[in-house]
Amino acid sequence: MQYRNDKNGQPISVLGYGCMRFTKNGRNIDFDKAEKELMKAYELGVNYFDTAYIYTGSEALLGEVFEKNQIRDKINIATKLPQYLVGSTATADRYFNEELKRLRTDYIDYYLMHMITDINQWNHLEQIGMKEWIADKKKSGQIRNIGFSYHGNTENFLKVLDACDWDFCQIQYNYVDEYSQAGVDGLKAAAQKGIPVIIMEPLRGGKLVSLLPQRAKDMIAEDASGFSPAELALRWLWDQPEVTCILSGMNSLEMVQENCRVADEAKAGCFTEENHELIRKIRQIFLDATKVSCTECRYCMPCPQNVNIPGIFRCYNVMYSESKGSGRKEYMQTVALNGDPSFASQCINCGKCEKHCPQHIEIRKQLKIADKELRPLPYKIAIAVGRRFMLKKK
Repeated sequence: MQYRNDKNGQPISVLGYGCMRFTKNGRNIDFDKAEKELMKAYELGVNYFDTAYIYTGSEALLGEVFEKNQIRDKINIATKLPQYLVGSTATADRYFNEELKRLRTDYIDYYLMHMITDINQWNHLEQIGMKEWIADKKKSGQIRNIGFSYHGNTENFLKVLDACDWDFCQIQYNYVDEYSQAGVDGLKAAAQKGIPVIIMEPLRGGKLVSLLPQRAKDMIAEDASGFSPAELALRWLWDQPEVTCILSGMNSLEMVQENCRVADEAKAGCFTEENHELIRKIRQIFLDATKVSCTECRYCMPCPQNVNIPGIFRCYNVMYSESKGSGRKEYMQTVALNGDPSFASQCINCGKCEKHCPQHIEIRKQLKIADKELRPLPYKIAIAVGRRFMLKKK
């Protein structure tokens, strides 16, 4: 495993464990499976584990795993304050203390203001005394490094970056999002200030692997480098010295081992011009085929009307990255005939989802478009018959 230093010279593994997408066993995280994957990553050198207050079950699982295996002092925990729910420092204390309890620890190595989207959010936090709150927590040793995770435009990112003495930041960044959100300009601006940058969504929620158009998959398979789609995307990031750590939501031992292998090999500046040219071609193919830029982060969920927002958008994108038949088939399997109704037509336009979407998708508008394409009349009839049959069988 390779390491790049934080602001204080402490080593962070270039591969971090993103703890938002553990495998579920029913409604709960599969503890035994997650523990094996986390410990394998630790054995292979990963020392940065990223979670958040709103990742259901994640903090508690990490706390139990790290305590059980007695490795708390050997790893770094990064977690996040749901700043969008904070109206006072007392509220911040309540969330923070709950996180310490879940994580079974008395300090957080890397603490983030979660999902900042513009400078106004930070201005609000500053007005209620969060700068002083942060200073007190750092002085007491309960927080060792303070940062923010960001989903917004470059202009606002630069303003937030300058608004506080940050120790690190976290941005969505991959070869598709090179010029969106904080983007490459934000990455370089942070690096120039000596602020380490943690990368989230390096594979765009897996879409740079599973939802690449077939033409793009073929180009990668035929390339002389021999890189897989995931390896190509990760190496593109590690090629950039401004990138400190890449978070990967690993949910299999094979994925852990493969990503750790690449993290051990990929060095800044090793990408060739041929590699860059391949990325340029793949990026354009992907953008041409994507209808909705949903990463399936699930911040929009749960929907009050039980609309399966990320599932619907995934199937809609599959219609154009693979084929209309593939997208509609997946829709039938994962949305239409799966448990309680979760159709886009159940949307009542409350707008709750859009307030939380890091990608700023016009969810209500796009749901109507997606629903129209995913459920043409013959499919509506087939779904109605299928659901009636399923209910009868129950």
